[in-house]
Amino acid sequence: MVYRFPEKMRPSTLKERERFYREEFRTDMALKWLSHRKIEKTAFAVIVGRHSGIYRKQFENIRKKAVIIDSHRDFADVLDHILYYLPEGVYYDRNIYADLTACDRCGKTYRDCWDCDGFLGQELAFDIDPENIDCPYHGNVGEKMKRGQGLSFCMIEFRRARKYCQMLYDELKGEYREVRIVYSGRGFHIHVLDERAARMSRDERIDISKQYRHYAIDEWVTNGEMRLIRLPYSLNGLVSRICIPLSPEELSDFDPRRMAIPSFLPSSPPRSSRASSLP
Repeated sequence: MVYRFPEKMRPSTLKERERFYREEFRTDMALKWLSHRKIEKTAFAVIVGRHSGIYRKQFENIRKKAVIIDSHRDFADVLDHILYYLPEGVYYDRNIYADLTACDRCGKTYRDCWDCDGFLGQELAFDIDPENIDCPYHGNVGEKMKRGQGLSFCMIEFRRARKYCQMLYDELKGEYREVRIVYSGRGFHIHVLDERAARMSRDERIDISKQYRHYAIDEWVTNGEMRLIRLPYSLNGLVSRICIPLSPEELSDFDPRRMAIPSFLPSSPPRSSRASSLP
């Protein structure tokens, strides 16, 4: 699959992923981000090559699956898993569990946890991706998917996603105390970390996803169906951009063509790149 992204955004190679996680990954900042939850009770996950098609060949059978990391003692163990898989993306589970070891023994394998005794809640989050936004040149997401370009986007779509993110953030700040913005590598995530938001029921989340759907959000994330979310400070291996938190002031002029760029990225894409550029 060949996706089209803005200038100099392209998939990272396995060597580049390894270099990033050995030399550039800010584990201290990732831990600071996760300070609102206990690491030993947080499940993580990696996806080795679902969209980029770049992965270690021994992982052919699981390249499109989310590989759950739940046997870690600390974040150093999580990093060991990341270096083993050299994944396209690294995520954490927004669900809040009483005991991960009990979850590991459960036959539900982290699905349909809402009625379980060990399920304590879920971080409320919103996902705004540019590919889900209509473009006068590239059409709507349905048209892009028919062309096999479902994850492609241009700067017109990105700027609209950025505007929607700012508007949604401003609206959420009127309702909640702890609201954070994260650049995901393609679009934006908004995390609501208030305790009352974490304790919302599925029905309440479904209502909220409908309430804010006009901001082009991924409703599966907000309604709790999709529990995994990209780990801040990790690498989005599909576009070679670092997932980073942003202040509202930083959001206003954030440009992925010149920001959140890992040190391995050369001045021009290699010939083997699977992505072409959009202005």
